Amino acid sequence: MFQHLKAQPADKILTLMQMYREDPRETKIDLGVGVYKNAEGVTPVMRAIKAAEHRLWEEQETKAYVGLAGDPGFSDAMIKLILDDAVPRELVAAAATPGGTGAVRQAFELIQMANPKARVFVSNPTWPNHISILQYLGIETVTYRYFDDETRGVDVEGMLADLGDVRKGDVVLLHGCCHNPTGANLNLVDWQAVVDLLNAQGGVPMIDIAYQGFGDGLEADADATRLVASSVPECLIAASCSKNFGIYRERTGLLMAVSQEAGARALNQDTLAFLNRQNYSFPPDHGARLVTMILNDADLRADWAAELEDVRRSMLNLRQGLADELQRLSGSDRFGFLAQHRGMFSRLGASPELVEKLRSDHAIYMIGDSRMNIAGLNAKTIPILAKAIVDVGV
Repeated sequence: MFQHLKAQPADKILTLMQMYREDPRETKIDLGVGVYKNAEGVTPVMRAIKAAEHRLWEEQETKAYVGLAGDPGFSDAMIKLILDDAVPRELVAAAATPGGTGAVRQAFELIQMANPKARVFVSNPTWPNHISILQYLGIETVTYRYFDDETRGVDVEGMLADLGDVRKGDVVLLHGCCHNPTGANLNLVDWQAVVDLLNAQGGVPMIDIAYQGFGDGLEADADATRLVASSVPECLIAASCSKNFGIYRERTGLLMAVSQEAGARALNQDTLAFLNRQNYSFPPDHGARLVTMILNDADLRADWAAELEDVRRSMLNLRQGLADELQRLSGSDRFGFLAQHRGMFSRLGASPELVEKLRSDHAIYMIGDSRMNIAGLNAKTIPILAKAIVDVGV
């Protein structure tokens, strides 16, 4: 049997990580891996998480299974965090998943189950795993224009034109905030235009929200998702706690199915539980339990929100610092888009050849499409990166 297996394409990010580890140069800079790092290059455990874990260690009396959809308290807390009062709770079915990736995978499986002929529209570019999973499941994938290589912003006109091809029952995958890999986001006027188009075409939005709190703040980063969920007949929302709670390895996510038909929730909830059963039975609980404790405890929540705000501001400062240094060295404001982008990532707009030159000549590691993790920088490495970018002629 095994002799019939075929080698799979190497993961570009994992390959880049290995190359970085093997590079002996002391000035090397890792801008590839998509995790938050502080100024010391560490992905810290947040204070509120440590406090919640200590409390959980003292109070938890069992490690028995929770329900197929996970702890209902986790769903309630996350739905409140993301949707607030935009949609009545009784219209939302939800199930815990192993991370945001698990939520995305379950959403795609639900789409396939509900409408095998549905096409899924994804932005060009998008998080590579979106397309990888869709292809693995055999779901037809259509790309729509998103990133403007000239302005390094969103090509809204091109996006809307391409979404004009959406047919009734097709799904349009949207990034709730902090677009990965570009960092370029729609404004609320643009979001309303997308909503109006989908309602006219009969398309179903699916939102992947993995970075709430990393862009313009917890509430502002949820505005687009709330607008969509409250304005369409039905939608899917895949959420991750990896970044904003810093619990990457705990694999904590949530999939929501929102329907304005009150009677649809029971069927949707049963379907989400069924899908969990087929894939992994019961979802992980440790991270979900910590998130629930934090969101339901005023003191823990306040401390978590304060630390998350510090993280957000540090990334904004890094963005501004890099844009300023590039302007100083190049004498041009063409890199000002870096300060306008949001979240961990920005797409520099460099060719694969220049990205390779940055690696070979300057020990700077970023993804071949020039996506770079802004959180991989610090005050010492900003001047090094800026000089390298100017030297190679980006």
